[in-house]
Amino acid sequence: MAERILMKGNEAIAEAAIRAGCRHFFGYPITPQTEVSAYLAKRMPKVGGCFLQAESEVAAINMVLGAAAAGVRVMTSSSSPGISLKSEGISYIIGSDLPCVILNIQRGGPGLGGIQPSQADYNQATKAPGHGDAHVMVFAPSTVQEMVTCIFDMFDLSEQYRVPAMLLGDGLLGQMMEPVEFPDVKVTPAEKPWAANGHQNKREHNVVNSLYLQPDQLEAKNIERFERYAQIQANETRAEAFETEDCDVLVVAYGASSRIARSAVMNARAQGLKVGLLRPITLWPFPKKELLKASKTAKDILVVEMSMGQMVDDVKLALECKKPVHFFGHTGGIIPTPAEVLEQLKTIAGGAAK
Repeated sequence: MAERILMKGNEAIAEAAIRAGCRHFFGYPITPQTEVSAYLAKRMPKVGGCFLQAESEVAAINMVLGAAAAGVRVMTSSSSPGISLKSEGISYIIGSDLPCVILNIQRGGPGLGGIQPSQADYNQATKAPGHGDAHVMVFAPSTVQEMVTCIFDMFDLSEQYRVPAMLLGDGLLGQMMEPVEFPDVKVTPAEKPWAANGHQNKREHNVVNSLYLQPDQLEAKNIERFERYAQIQANETRAEAFETEDCDVLVVAYGASSRIARSAVMNARAQGLKVGLLRPITLWPFPKKELLKASKTAKDILVVEMSMGQMVDDVKLALECKKPVHFFGHTGGIIPTPAEVLEQLKTIAGGAAK
C-alpha cells in the first residue's frame, strides 16, 4: 500500500509535478502560491532539474515557451494578477501548439484585490486565457489528493493534444493540508518529433512558431486547432455526481466550493430534501453531458461559487435555458458556509414544491 503523506496543497502539486516527469519550472512568487516555487527551489536541483525564479511573470511564461518548444515537460505557477501578466505568453504557447502545465492558485480581485481564496478567474481561464481564438484545458480539483492526480493527467493530456493545461485552484486548496498518496509509477516523457531540440542531421529542421502573416495559413492553423479542441470536448470532460438520481434541486459547484456544497447537500438530505450535487472537474471543456444526466429529474439548479457567478452562464448554456438556474456565492475572499447554502436550498426546494 502506498504511503500517505500529510502535505500542504501547494507542496503536493510541486512534488506531483516532479514525479510526473517535470524537470523545468519557471515562475515568480505571489501569494497564495509561493510554496510551489519554494518547494521546487529545493527539490528540482536534487533530481537534476532546472528551477529558475524569473525577473517577472512575463519573463517566466516566455521561458516556459522556450522549454516547451524544446520538448521538455515544463510548468509555471502563479496567482490571479500574475496569470494576467502571463496571458500574452500563454497565447503564444497556444499559437505554437505547445504542451505545458500552468497553475493558478486564485486570490480575490480584480486588481491586486486580496490574498484570500477566490474563484473569480473562471471566465479568464475558460474563455480568454490569452488573445485570439484559443483555449487551454482547465482542471478544477477539490482536494489535495485530486490536485496530485490532476497534475499527472494534465502533463499527459497536454502532450497528447499539444494544448496547455491549467489547474484552477484557490488559496483554500493551496494552503490546506491533507493526506496524499503519490502514484507508484516511473514516468518517462515520450519523444516529441515536432520539438526544436537539435536535429543531429537525422531529420528536417523543426520550427516552432505562432506567426502566420498569410491569412489563409492562419485560418487553416486555427481550424486544425479547433478540430483538436473538438476531440478534447468529446473525450475529456470530467465530473462527479453525488445524490443526483432523484434530486429535485441540483447544486453545481467546483473546487473548494464543491466541498461546502457537498456538506450542504448531505444536511439537506438528512432533512428530507431531494438535493444532489454535480461537481465539474474539467471547466474547459465544460461537462455538458454529465450535467444533463445529473439534472434529469431536477426542477431547479443552484450554482455555488466564490465569485459573482461566472459559471452560471455555462450552466445555462449546457441546459439550453430549459430549467431555472439560481446563484449563491461570496466574493472578495469570503468563503460560503454550508449553513448558508442549505438555507438557499430550503428556499429553492420550497418554491419547487409549489
